[in-house]
Amino acid sequence: MPPTPRELKPSSSARALFGAEQRRLRVAAGMSLDRMAEIVNYSKSHLHGVEVAERLPLPPLPEKLDMAFGTGELFAGLWEVIKRERTPKRFDHCLELEAKAVRIQAYGASLVPGLLQTDAYMRTLIRWADPGISSKKLDGLVAERLSRQEVLRKDNSPDFWAVVDEAVLRRAVGGHALMVEQLAALLPYVDTGRTTIQVVPFARCEGPLMRGTLTFLTLPDNSMGLYEEGDEIWDVFEDRQTVTRRLWQYDRMKACALSPSASASFIEAAIEDHRHASDPWPYPHPVA
Repeated sequence: MPPTPRELKPSSSARALFGAEQRRLRVAAGMSLDRMAEIVNYSKSHLHGVEVAERLPLPPLPEKLDMAFGTGELFAGLWEVIKRERTPKRFDHCLELEAKAVRIQAYGASLVPGLLQTDAYMRTLIRWADPGISSKKLDGLVAERLSRQEVLRKDNSPDFWAVVDEAVLRRAVGGHALMVEQLAALLPYVDTGRTTIQVVPFARCEGPLMRGTLTFLTLPDNSMGLYEEGDEIWDVFEDRQTVTRRLWQYDRMKACALSPSASASFIEAAIEDHRHASDPWPYPHPVA
């Protein structure tokens, strides 16, 4: 007997309404999820996630559904409403995927990826973004971000692979002493059974991923989500075209990177450079 479809409350959110309408029209057309997956070129698991409001129906899915069902701009319009809803926030959705991921691949162009940041490094970044933040709010944000790192320490931790640009090691976030601590915290993760870190030196190559951070999240069903941060970008992508293009770019950067052992030596050399450097102004407060 097939499983009973999860009950949705379409009035609870635009996201739930989108999923309910997708399911209603699919069932009315006598269409299985397998058949829909063939028509719109999305995985069956992804479409199921949209129908039960567990995944965002990111473009171009709305347009493809409107074409498949002949619904004009119904799904495109619902997507516009979803974008205006405050919850779930993009980063919240990233956290949902991160908690389920069996493999996490990260890239940092100028900052240490979040899962590898120390307490002090995080505090400095948050202060830079919001110099007037209260101590209570700062402590809460740091605690929330640090709690994410438990995913790398649990018994069934996902495979984790991080590629970082040399700029990540050279930029003195919070001062040279803080960077000594932060870079030292990377070393235990450089080459273990489940974690890998590689460095792309300035001299190695130029690539398309030079402006922000990427995190690829592979789920148990082998589907993949992408979280991207950069200039005016703060979003989760799950459509195959975007994820495939970014993954190709990530692999190109990985091909330019040093081996894990050479990366460890490179990080150790950067630690010594920071250890013997002096700060031009007091830290940890951001420059006004």
